[in-house]
Amino acid sequence: MSRELFILRHAKSDWGSDVSQDQLRPLNKRGRRDAPRIGAWLREHYLYPGWIYCSTAVRARETLDAIEKELQLPHERIVYAEMLYLASVSTLLAFLRGIPVEQNSVMLVGHNPGLDDLVNHLSSEKVPLTDSGKLMTTACLVRFKLPDDWKELAGKGELMQIIRPAELD
Repeated sequence: MSRELFILRHAKSDWGSDVSQDQLRPLNKRGRRDAPRIGAWLREHYLYPGWIYCSTAVRARETLDAIEKELQLPHERIVYAEMLYLASVSTLLAFLRGIPVEQNSVMLVGHNPGLDDLVNHLSSEKVPLTDSGKLMTTACLVRFKLPDDWKELAGKGELMQIIRPAELD
């Protein structure tokens, strides 16, 4: 049985907010608009991740909150993991390799540049970029079909979809 992996970059954050730590930055107006749109897209396409692992950063949590409202996901299948905050590709791969074998459908919610690197690492094909040369724009969702084993990931993923909020208009 193959695995399904959704990779979601947090929505646009508020760089003008008056917070002392990067991890505490909230979403801005555009982020609060885009995150529910991605959740609605998932719902409209009947795509419901079985488990969600989310960075503990405020902007990642707020992105997931908006998606959770659209999908009405069970809270017990959402895990907040400190190690996903600004994680490198090696950290993300180690995290994925530790996912229990019975979890066939997983979503990671996190940050760039690690997510860009992860998508490129997993994909068996060249990943399409935006006209401005970006991969994981804010609130971008990438969906992969992966091999049976979470430990067998490098270059073996079938890129199913890339959904960017700007392309939903």
